[in-house]
This record gives sequence, C-alpha cells and structure tokens, in this order.
Amino acid sequence: MCGIVTLYNKRQMPVRQEAISAMTGVILHRGPDDDGFHLEDNIALGFRRLSIIDVEGGHQPLFNETRDIWIIGNGEIYNYKELQQWLKDAGHVFHTDSDIETILHLYEEVGTDAPKHLRGMFGFTIYDSRKKRLFGARDHFGIKPLYYVETNDSIGVASEIKSLLELPGFTREVNHNGFYHYLTFQYVPDPETMYQGIFRIPPAHSFIIENDQIKLERYWDVEFKPDESKPFSYFVEGTRSVMLESIDKHRISEVPRGAFLSSGVDSSSIVAMLRTFEPVKTFSVGSDIPGYSELDFAKRTAAFLGTEHFERVVNAQQYMDELPRLIWHQDEPVADPSAILLYFVAQMASEHVTVVLSGEGADEFFGGYNIYREPSSLKMFSGMPGWMRQSIGYMAQRLPDQVKGKNFLIRGSKTVEQRFFGNALIFSEEMKRRVVMDDIARSESYVSPFTITEEIYKRASQYDDVTKMQYLDIHTWLRGNILMKADKMTMANSLELRVPFIDLKVFEFAATIPTKYKIANGTTKHVLREAMKDFLPPEIKSKKKLGFPVPTRHWLKNEFYKWAKEIIFESKVDNLINKAYVLYMLDEHREGNADYSRKIWTILVFMLWHQIFIEQKYTFDPYVSPNVDIRRKKNSLQHIG
Repeated sequence: MCGIVTLYNKRQMPVRQEAISAMTGVILHRGPDDDGFHLEDNIALGFRRLSIIDVEGGHQPLFNETRDIWIIGNGEIYNYKELQQWLKDAGHVFHTDSDIETILHLYEEVGTDAPKHLRGMFGFTIYDSRKKRLFGARDHFGIKPLYYVETNDSIGVASEIKSLLELPGFTREVNHNGFYHYLTFQYVPDPETMYQGIFRIPPAHSFIIENDQIKLERYWDVEFKPDESKPFSYFVEGTRSVMLESIDKHRISEVPRGAFLSSGVDSSSIVAMLRTFEPVKTFSVGSDIPGYSELDFAKRTAAFLGTEHFERVVNAQQYMDELPRLIWHQDEPVADPSAILLYFVAQMASEHVTVVLSGEGADEFFGGYNIYREPSSLKMFSGMPGWMRQSIGYMAQRLPDQVKGKNFLIRGSKTVEQRFFGNALIFSEEMKRRVVMDDIARSESYVSPFTITEEIYKRASQYDDVTKMQYLDIHTWLRGNILMKADKMTMANSLELRVPFIDLKVFEFAATIPTKYKIANGTTKHVLREAMKDFLPPEIKSKKKLGFPVPTRHWLKNEFYKWAKEIIFESKVDNLINKAYVLYMLDEHREGNADYSRKIWTILVFMLWHQIFIEQKYTFDPYVSPNVDIRRKKNSLQHIG
C-alpha cells in the first residue's frame, strides 16, 4: 500500500526534482517507509512506500531487464504468484519478488490488456520509454484511488488530490456541478470531484498519456448473471467456498495482520473465516452515547471467535478535535460520519498491525441493504399502468404530512429509476433549492442528479429492480463513499486495508445468485447469512447492519451546537449556501421539531472542507522527513487565522 505520483510536461521540458518531491511529500502518510523517483525526458514518477510484500527488495520505481520500462504502483495483486510463474516460463527475468514488478512484465507480455489479468486492488503507472507514453490503470471496483488533472503545462496523476494541488498553475475552485451532486449523494460521484478541473480515473479504466493528451478506456464492466437453474444450497456452499479462498488470498504479506470488527455479519464473517487460518487481532470502536455503540456485541463476538480484541470509545470532543485534519486526509468532502470513527479504529489498529481486513462490499454484492427489500413491498404498484401510478403520486403529494402511508404511496407511484439514487439521498431537489443561493438555484447550470443515475440505469435495464439497485450502488455509493473513506482513513494512519468481499472472483460468483435467494426469509443477503451460520454466534447471524454508528443526531443538539454555528458563520461560502436556511435547520433540529442531522452534517463537512482547501484557513504538516515513524506520531493542524 503506497502513494504514487506521475507528472508529464506538455512542453517537452524536463520535470524538476523539487516539483515531484513536493507532490510526494504531502502524501507521506501513504508510505512512511521509503520513497523513490524516476525522471526521464519530460516525465517524472514519484513514489511513497508502505512495505508489505518483499519488504527488503520491493523498492520502487521498478524497471525491466533493459531499463526502458518503469513502473510505480499502489495496492496488492493477489494472483501475482501465478502470474509471475507464467511470465517466468515465458522468459521474463524478475529482479524482486514484488507483486508490482509482475504488472511490469505482464505489460511487456500483453500490453495494455494487463489490467484484465489482475486480481486485487491497484493504481499504477508505467512509463514505456520506447513508445514515449505513460500507461496506467485503476482496479475493477475502485478500492484504490487515482486522480488526474491537466494544466496548461502538465498532466498529473496521483493517489491523492492533495498531490495535484501542488502543481504550479493550478487554481483551487469549487466545482459547482460536484457541489450540487454532493448535496444529493453526500459525496461527488465519478468522474468529477469537488475541485474544478480535477477528475477521478474511474474504476475498471486504464489511461494513456502521450502526444500531450490523456485518454481513458474501460477494460472491464460489472455484469450480473443470475442462474435460476441452481438450488439454494448450491449458492450457500459456493459462497462459503469462494469467500474462504478470497480470505486466504488476502492474507499475503510479510507484516502483522488483523481485522476490523463491528457487530454485523459482514465483518464478523471476515474475522471468523480468517480465524480458521491463523490467530487474529480484532479492533472495534464506538461512541460514549448509549444506543450508538456496538462495542458490547463486538466484544462478545470476539470472545466467541477467540480473537485478541482491542476497542476504543470516542466522545464528542475527540471527534470534533480531529475532524478538520481528517477532512484534510479525505481530500474532498464525504459527509459520512462513520468515516471519522473509522479513522480512530485504524489509529488503534496501526499500533499493533500493518494490514487489516474489513467487511466492505458484502451488501452491494450479496444484496444486504434494507432498502433492497423495497421492490417487494411496492410490488402491488408494479402491474399498474403508468398513468394510474402517476395519478396516485399526484394525489399522495397533496395529502397532509401526518397522513400515515403518504410516503409509501409516493414511492410506489415511482419507478426504481425515479426513486432510488443509492444509499444516500440527503437533500431532495426541493430542499436543495432552499439550501443553495437563489441565483445558483435558478441558474441554467443547475444540474439534476438524474444526469448521474440515468446513464447507469440504462446499462442495467435488463435487470430486476433489486439488481438495478445493486448495480447503481456499485457504481456510486460503493466507490464514492464506502471505499473512499476506507482508503483515506486507514492510509491516514499508514495502515493497509484489504476488503476480501470486493474481489473479482467473489463478485463473479455473487453475480450468479438470483434475487429470490438474496432477499428472502424476511431478511437481506440471505445466501451469505446461511453460508456463514456455522462460523458465527446465533445473535449475529440475523442482526441488522449498523457498522460503526455515530450519534451526530444527539451531538448536534448538544455538544456540537455552538461549534456548528461558528462554522456556519465563519465559512466563506455565502455565494453558494443560504446560511439563514442552514441556521434554521440547526435550530429546528435542536428543538426537536425535525431531524435534520444528516442534512446539517453534509453542509458542515462541506464548509470545513472549503475552509481547509479553498480558503486555506488551515495548514497541515505531513512530517516530510522520511525518518519519522508516522504510525506512532500524531500529526498536527495549525490554525493560521
């Protein structure tokens, strides 16, 4: 797990060492163990290393036998041993046992098809001096981040946005389209970011930089293939088998491993299966507010599974103190309160291990979110003519809010494409127009969130409604929220996080499970629960998913209230946000007249991000000395007024 930076000068001028060093220096946390550079012609490759595989020999950049192809890479390739043997048999000579060197020789063998052969998480760049081009790719599901920017002089690619902000000539501006979509989704969906001009390289895409241009191309796509011919038992046994194999693959490392443990079936399953191979250290976090902590469940599960267990309780003041620095680590606003608790559990884990396994992805692959049960509950509407559903919706909209069943009728009157934007729908279009300033709300540049979901739903038109929802979440929620916070909050602590559910082989099997076996027996991810029942304590098998719950609803009424008001008043976003309406929501929430906690939190996170990155009200010291053990030393934010 590392950080990479690529710089291409469009004026065909040599890249200065100071420029690439500045870009790698701000991501020291991604790789405190080592750094490396390769400068040639008009390109530069920069690297920060967290040593996991081939600790002694895996220094990057790596090169081929003739030193005319170079590579930097971030991530882990779980099938690299098989690929390595195949390539050796084909005559390739390896200098190291690094999984990243395998990608280099794979490129020599199959060219730009190389990513199609990889099983794992990755972001890499190859410089081919023979063809005078840069080639790279991001993994199939977007586990590892990769961003790019183009200025008048340069094209830059990096693991984190903050590296690209170091480029001379780049101006920090809010991307208004990204801001509008953030208010809907609580993150900015691919391929845009909250910065005007900075983009994500989407998952399952490769890129080529040559002739002063960057071109992206998809190399793989998500495809569900439900097999109705197989019995339920086939999918239960197959799930158990493919998950055990994935866990085993994800164990590869030369450093200590552990696992995150909440209280649900996902993380508990990872720990239980890992426990069949080796002793396990587990790590949990919770808040000090009753009803918002899963620590008791996690502790009982750890005792049942026989792990060495560690836990931490986080209070409101600790959360508030760390928040600005952690938004700096996130690069752009992601209004998921659990991201911050994830940081605290990663911080604790980093004191004991260098690699952790976690349960992300099970819900998207196996049908685990409760909202996936909605198509069944709304089935009575599916056979109605379109005009009848529209009439029901029209009448329901005019019912008083206190009428029981109003929301049911409204949602039933809509198709899944009209009602489902993914797991987060923060502001409706009506409320969004109250939050943004009038001149923006009425502007022709105002962009509907349907511009994001419509294209995704088109590619999923052949699926049933539940599978459409999974498909949408894989292309939005999973990559934009779940995986982003997982990467950024663990790498902030120089900790490598691995996600065995989000594995190519696991998905290929999960994609064959019919919906009737995913949503069944009154629960979600039914196949997965049955596959794991012999591994887990009875109270966990059917437990509702909570993850690491955060009491922002409570804190915004109490401990966070004055702090939130200060941020609203001080943040220089008056051209974007109607502060009077945000203050109204805050007071209504405090008085208990409405629950605006998620909406308020979404605005506060954006305002803090704006203060840090646009106003540059804070500066961060990333401890640029490579001799500093960042995993043991607390970073500091300095307020500069």
